[in-house]
Amino acid sequence: MSRQAQRPSPSGAVRRTAFAAALALAAALAVPAAASAAPPAPAAPPVQDPPAKQPVATGYGGAVSTVDPDASRAALEILKRGGNAMDAAVAAGATLGVTEPYVSAIGGGGYMTYYSAKDRKVYALDGREFGPASMKEDYFIDPETGKPLSFNDAVTSGLSVGVPGTLAQWDLALHRFGTRGLGALLQPAIKVAEHGFVVDQEFYDQTATNEARFRDIVPTRELFLPGGKPPAVGSVFKNPDLANTYRRLAEHGIGWLYRGELGKEIVRTVTKPPVDPKATRVVRPGVLKTSDLAAYKALPKQPTHVSYRGYDVYGEPPSSSGGSTVGEALNILGNFRLDPRDPVTALHYYLEASKLAYADRGAYVGDPAKVKVPLDELLSQGFARERACLIKPDQAAAAPVPPGSPDGQYQPCVPSGTQTRVLAAEGPQTTHLVVADKWGNVASYTVTIEQFGGSALTVPGRGFLLNNELTDFSFAPSAPGGLPDPNLPGPHKRPRSSIAPTIVLKDGRPKLALGTPGGSTIITTVLQILVDRLDLGMDLPTALAAPRATQRNTPQVFAEQAFIDKYGKALAARGHRLEVFPGPPAGVIGAATGLEFLAPGLVQAVAEPVRRGGGSALVVRPARP
Repeated sequence: MSRQAQRPSPSGAVRRTAFAAALALAAALAVPAAASAAPPAPAAPPVQDPPAKQPVATGYGGAVSTVDPDASRAALEILKRGGNAMDAAVAAGATLGVTEPYVSAIGGGGYMTYYSAKDRKVYALDGREFGPASMKEDYFIDPETGKPLSFNDAVTSGLSVGVPGTLAQWDLALHRFGTRGLGALLQPAIKVAEHGFVVDQEFYDQTATNEARFRDIVPTRELFLPGGKPPAVGSVFKNPDLANTYRRLAEHGIGWLYRGELGKEIVRTVTKPPVDPKATRVVRPGVLKTSDLAAYKALPKQPTHVSYRGYDVYGEPPSSSGGSTVGEALNILGNFRLDPRDPVTALHYYLEASKLAYADRGAYVGDPAKVKVPLDELLSQGFARERACLIKPDQAAAAPVPPGSPDGQYQPCVPSGTQTRVLAAEGPQTTHLVVADKWGNVASYTVTIEQFGGSALTVPGRGFLLNNELTDFSFAPSAPGGLPDPNLPGPHKRPRSSIAPTIVLKDGRPKLALGTPGGSTIITTVLQILVDRLDLGMDLPTALAAPRATQRNTPQVFAEQAFIDKYGKALAARGHRLEVFPGPPAGVIGAATGLEFLAPGLVQAVAEPVRRGGGSALVVRPARP
């Protein structure tokens, strides 16, 4: 989520002023004369412009890119005070919990990759939520009908809430790589929560989208529908409850959630959702226990790694499918020459490689603590060559295509099969940030509560929403005779994700870092940006702004309208069926952030110029133009 990229035009302001004056005059004419003696109504709060954003910043001493100016400023403040990239990433993440509460909160989780300049190594940190100990494969089966719950019935419920992983991930990250304590890093976010931020169109729209379900949950309505409606664009939104929650966390540490009173309050909210008694919505209770919170651990992981065109590309390993699927697709593409003079052919190969990698993702990737994931084989060159031989240069394969066999026994080509799996639902509303510091450390971090507004359950008096990450599990087993599903619910199991925080090295040094929100489109957005930057010769700002398409082993290629306008006819001639991406938000794929090292010490931070209101890129010391 992000705030509006541009200020309202002066002409728009004049029109709004004139419109307001006309309404006031009409209202005055409609009031009886006797009412003229009544005291005047209180003045409406002043309307302010959202803060300006810049999508590209180049300079020295450190850089940050997020979707939000307040979060970017929080990170920059930490960098200027001598904090490192990990410190700044946590400070930005905490601030996003204030300004982007529908996608980022301590009630959620996330994934991070981190380059340590001291070790010259990339690390991965898994802060994905997991399910309660009593979770079974039939968790989302309605006992009355024997059929899976609808997504809408499952999401706004206690059933959808997994154990939050964000605070445990911050704690692990800071202990391993940080130089500041959590309490100090929460201070910028506390200030924003207390003083408020200016509501932009994006925040208003996301509130309005959730208005019906927010209205049915009492603490959510009280917090996010002040006066009974979404906060107006230009108004100032404050969250004193979250400011106090952050203060308590600064004082007591994360044990307050995982083993203390805040954890009890979360469990109470999940098992007895605070629903308005007048609401007709069925909000099912969850089965979370305090013992589930106490059992949770954020996990240090070995990142995925593939070599591509002389670059080393590192990503997030399972339980996310981001690193494995991006890596497999790059390995497949490595078998072809992608010519910037022929972007249509390059995009054809990109779409076909994505199709094949998604088939394997669905068949083999899940929580490696609960299912066997053949990660080494999925990322092997032999498997990539076997898959690449299925791609025809002039004809798209009919989707869905079957998964391959990552068994170590690879042939030049394999015959087509019949087994595949429908693409599972995965909420596209997350947020990504990147940070680099003056020492050369780099953080690539995606944080999420799943979809806009998560489960819609706000912990009473605490100022934050709880996630709906458990709806990322498959709701029902595979059909008889099909491959076993690695993503079925299970006790303390992490649902599969597509989150793909990515770091690219050249000659052992950081070159690129990037990531994006977008649910299962995250993988294709990261992959397309890498292809645009490394194969098609675009600079990073152009690669982030370029129109996008996503092929996730579906019959259609979903794309932004600008992509269809530019490439649709030529790709359709090769058999691709292009349709406008349905969203949400409709017609928009991802909202990426990235950075690139242009020279020693010189970093370019890049955010979206337009998508979802644009993003905010800042550097410590701007380079001279």
